[in-house]
Amino acid sequence: MTELQLAEEVLAGLRERYPRYHEKAYVFVLAALQYVMERLEEPRHISGAELAYGARALAIDHFGPLARTVLEHWGIHRTEDLGEIVFALVECGILIKEETDRLDDFREVYDFEEAFEHEYPWGAGL
Repeated sequence: MTELQLAEEVLAGLRERYPRYHEKAYVFVLAALQYVMERLEEPRHISGAELAYGARALAIDHFGPLARTVLEHWGIHRTEDLGEIVFALVECGILIKEETDRLDDFREVYDFEEAFEHEYPWGAGL
């Protein structure tokens, strides 16, 4: 089995088990994890809040003012959704969690409307 076939099989399993999230949501969360890790001085464990803020930054970098719309299209409406995706990836063996990691680590890290609309960096790069 090729890596692409394995990835497609994993995504198909995730879609079946967690149909409320688009497969791109899983890929996005993995990209957000990489985005955060690349900005660290030394590799280490990432907290739920760090990943949530990294996901916000990555979404704004990639999708600009449409960041919230894109994430919500994929089923990500709140930071808890990011946590559910992370734990789904843990469950299927893609990510590893520490004993202290909890879904509550992602609870109400920020409000999507506030983070993507009211606190959007409208003047950045313009």
